[in-house]
Amino acid sequence: MIQIQRGIFILLALISVTFFSSPLALLAGFIFALCCENPFEDFTKLGIKYILKVAIVGLGFSIHVSELKSAGLEGLKFTVISIATILILGYFLGKKLNIHKKLTWLISCGTAICGGSAIAAVSSVIKPKAHDISVSLGVVFMLNALALFIFPPVGHFLNMSQYDFGLWSAIAIHDTSSVVGAAMSYGNEALKVATTVKLARTLWIIPISILSGFIFKNEKGKVQIPLFILFFVVAILIGSYVDIPMQITDSITFISKKLLIFCLFLIGTTLSLKNLKQAGHKPFILAVSIWIFISVFSLLMIHFKFL
Repeated sequence: MIQIQRGIFILLALISVTFFSSPLALLAGFIFALCCENPFEDFTKLGIKYILKVAIVGLGFSIHVSELKSAGLEGLKFTVISIATILILGYFLGKKLNIHKKLTWLISCGTAICGGSAIAAVSSVIKPKAHDISVSLGVVFMLNALALFIFPPVGHFLNMSQYDFGLWSAIAIHDTSSVVGAAMSYGNEALKVATTVKLARTLWIIPISILSGFIFKNEKGKVQIPLFILFFVVAILIGSYVDIPMQITDSITFISKKLLIFCLFLIGTTLSLKNLKQAGHKPFILAVSIWIFISVFSLLMIHFKFL
């Protein structure tokens, strides 16, 4: 039986990388998780952790430093406003729903910054119960999966430009993998903008983790700094100022996109209805409420050019 599961896993992974878009790769992984047990569970965990980072660094070679400056400055305005708004709104909604303070904070930070990475970083500081971590991760991952399917059609329906869609994705979608996946299915310019803004947003893990230590008064917690962002910036600088043949740059970009699709397939295999049921309705209501709010709020801000 285990050999059959391994064969199906490998076959679906190859089909996803070869033929599927980002949302379909995630869906293929999710369908596999519903039907079979993951025969490569340890590899999947390591793959999600490292392959995504390698793919993002590779995408950096296709981004010019001028694009980094432009998208970064524009995204900074939205980032500051959206993070503060989500954390404040999450606090009051969590209090209203009578959700444990640490679980409320984890869900709010995951929504405000970068999904699972933010939850993991903040968890290392505030030391919540294992149940709180699994619930917050489960809810956020489920919403990430929905975003991959919802955002591109909405963007096309509203006739959003590549730039605006990339900016919206980076602000309103939780996890980096889903941000890049949604933007990649929309277009190359959207992908560049979304990746740049999202990674700049990810840097807010550091001040939010420090703030978490003060709020929950945990002096033993450690702040995890996402070093792969530094390599992403280095890749941009190399791509901008080093004379690399176009064929090599295109090859790196192509491979990076395929690695991202593979990573989304792996993420799909970790999703389950069990995680969603375990969360209960109150944390789910909290997560969905603040996610819908920031999605609509940022969309209106971008559409009406308020910033």
